[in-house]
Order: sequence, then C-alpha cells, then structure tokens
Amino acid sequence: MRAVHVTAFGESPQVLDLPAPVPPTGGVVVDVELTGLCRSDFHAFAGHDDSVQIPYVPGHEFLGRISALGDDVAGWRVGQRVTAPFVCGCGDCRWCAAGQSQVCPHQSQPGFTYDGSWAEQVVVPAADHNLVAVPESLSAASVASLGCRFATAFRALQHRAQVRPGEVVAIFGCGGVGLSAVMLARALGAQVIAVDVAPGALELAAEVGAAREVNSSGLTPEEVAAAVRAAAITLASEPELGPGRDSRVAGTGPQVTLEALGRAETLEAALLSLDPLGRHVQVGLFSEVPRTLIPRVVALELTVLGSHGMAATDYPELLNLLVAGAVDPSVLVTRELELEQVPAALAAMAQGTEPGVAVIRP
Repeated sequence: MRAVHVTAFGESPQVLDLPAPVPPTGGVVVDVELTGLCRSDFHAFAGHDDSVQIPYVPGHEFLGRISALGDDVAGWRVGQRVTAPFVCGCGDCRWCAAGQSQVCPHQSQPGFTYDGSWAEQVVVPAADHNLVAVPESLSAASVASLGCRFATAFRALQHRAQVRPGEVVAIFGCGGVGLSAVMLARALGAQVIAVDVAPGALELAAEVGAAREVNSSGLTPEEVAAAVRAAAITLASEPELGPGRDSRVAGTGPQVTLEALGRAETLEAALLSLDPLGRHVQVGLFSEVPRTLIPRVVALELTVLGSHGMAATDYPELLNLLVAGAVDPSVLVTRELELEQVPAALAAMAQGTEPGVAVIRP
C-alpha cells in the first residue's frame, strides 16, 4: 500500500510502498477513503509525543470501508462504511465496559501507538468495540474529522461542559477543533465568542456560528479576558440572538470556555474570562505543564474539565445531528491533498496552521 512514512522526527517523510496490513485477531483492515491532517499529527512528527516510535505512519482520523476481517470479529462485514475514534479501547477493561474507552488504560491510537491512516489502508483493533458505522447518505468530507476533531469538540461541549441553550460559550483557538466547537456550540443553542490571532480563522468562525470574534494578537491574557467578558456582556443584553434565552444565565463573562490550542497563556485567558460558577473544558494538549489559576478556581468555584476524544458508543448521537442537517462539518474543509502533497503540508505547519480543515485522499 502507498503510505506516508516518517523515519526521523522533524525530517521530511517519504511516500512509498509498504506491506499491506493484516487484520489482527478481533480487528479489521479499512481501505481509507479520506483522512485528516491535524495539528496533533504535527506534534507527533515533531517529536512532542512520547508514545510515538520511529518509524511510523501518521494519521488518526479517517473514513473508509472494511476490506478484511480478523478472527473473532462478530458484528461487521467487508464493504461496510466505517470510522473509528482516535482513541481505540481494548474492549475488555472496566472503562470500556462502561462506555468510557477514551480513558482506557490499554488504549491504542492510530498514527501514534501504531501505524495510522495516511495510507491506503489502516487497522482498527477490537473492531466490535471501536468501529462506528457511517450512513451512506453522509459525504466523506463531513465525516473525515469525526475520528478526532469534531467528535472531540462534541463530547467536550455536550457531555463534559453540558452546554445549555442561551449560555455564552467562548472558544479559544479556531483551528479544526475550535471551529468544530464553534459550530457545535451554536447548534446546542449557545451564543459563541471565537478567540484567535488569525483573521482568517475568525472569519471562518463567524461563518459557522460565532456571534462575536476577539482577535487576541499581541494581547496579554488579562487583555484577552477583558475583551471576551465585554463581548459576553454585549451578548447577554441581546436576547433576540438566542431563541428561548433565560435571562438568569446572563453574567459578567461566558458560562463556558473551551481551550483548543494547548498554550499556557490561552488557558490563563480562558480562566480569567469565566463567569463565577463557570465551566472550563480543556481540549488542547500542552507540551509543557501550564500554570493554573487555582486561587481563582477556588474563589469563583470554577469547574475545570478535561476532555480526551469520544468513545465509539457515543457516536450515534453525533451522527444523528449530521443526518438531521443540524451541523455540517464539510463546510470546515478548505483543502484536499494527495499523499504526495502531505510531506510539504506537514513541514509548513511549523510556521502555523492554515484556516480550516485539511483532508487527504490516499
């Protein structure tokens, strides 16, 4: 199979022919139709993730069809259209049994702990536990980011922060996860403030549901927080923007913040902007341990939540939103690449990420 092959961290990968994968016991091989290019892939490539061992094939969010079944796979057949979470559970532990495989202590991750989806084929282990059936009616572009970015944003807002209609939600960082969060928060009935340093990203955020945008370029965390609080107060005074708005949710800042970058100063700005009793959900991964404003968390009784992907058992709820037309992730896709274009696109991410979502067609 053709695949992107990384043989040294930070050095340009090659696109070459590798042996086709064999389905493991309990697992399947999937022919990849479309796969995502995510900021997490760059961090792995740059050597920021200790779970990644050289050499490897990147890629952790994908859509495809089952091409081969391993022994002991009971619920699937060749030809089915599927995706899978980027965190694959073992299927046997108590966390997986409870439908919480995103925190499985024996988890595996395509593109990190084993060869991923920047290839013509990828393996999904414990298929009966990790595979997600994808309706034929959905476009490939609308499903390609469900393995990571869109599903991660959905669980962070719906299941972790438990966003309620009429609340103000501030999204810090409008890359793939952040833009997904903007769209989903709006679909959940929230009023959304988008925060980013890039005008192009903020323009996209406005197109997919942000009611206010804050350009944080050159601002301190305190200045960003002040701008976000001002925007939240403005939104709270305009009930016509939120059908069914409950005036009791109005306050001095957003009720929910989500950080999608993994930067210490962005986390600080998010916590500084929150309304008393507010909820912060952390999605971005940090390369260094950040300073946390614990005194503020205690004084305002803030809730700080982590969110790490989404288990396969929770995907039907998200897929129902897509089928109903409540959200359309395909509008976030701004670039489609071939495998041969991936090495250059990966290297370019060292200088920043282009607005929108990039996908790869192997």
